[in-house]
Amino acid sequence: MATTGVPPPDPGQGGRERKPVLLRLDPAVHEALARWAADDLRSLNAHVELLLRQALTKAGRSPKDAGPLPKRGRPAKGE
Repeated sequence: MATTGVPPPDPGQGGRERKPVLLRLDPAVHEALARWAADDLRSLNAHVELLLRQALTKAGRSPKDAGPLPKRGRPAKGE
């Protein structure tokens, strides 16, 4: 079987494949989120997921079967 050179999807911390989402943002909103994420030593993607999960919890809509957030920092060797 030939390989395409594309890495397999990252299953994330919970062992499930993470869903890619295209998000269109106002440039000023993107910059503010990027600064906030950097201040908290997170990637922009991780910070957006954290904020979305907090909003879901606050609204009482947090899914019961959602996996945990991935650990912060670099993955351990072998992960």
